[in-house]
Amino acid sequence: MGAPQGKKPRAKLSTTVSARTLEFLESKVESGQAASLAEAVDAAIQKVRQLENRQRLALATARYFDQLETHAASEENALAQDLAAAASTINFDEEL
Repeated sequence: MGAPQGKKPRAKLSTTVSARTLEFLESKVESGQAASLAEAVDAAIQKVRQLENRQRLALATARYFDQLETHAASEENALAQDLAAAASTINFDEEL
């Protein structure tokens, strides 16, 4: 029999962690934020990935705007204001 539908196969990981890290992971399970230590690790890694992606996006965006000419920057600012108004109701963390 295979894995239940909807569940992705999981890789086995055997490692040691600091006592503080174990306490953190166990607190996630005890509070119901994760069903298991493995799920708590997955959630922590997902959060780190989100933060790294946001940082890369912020750096790329800053680089883009640093290279714009004045007129193009003015047009971008006008577009940004319109987009911000249109997107103000979206929770981007939930959309990822």
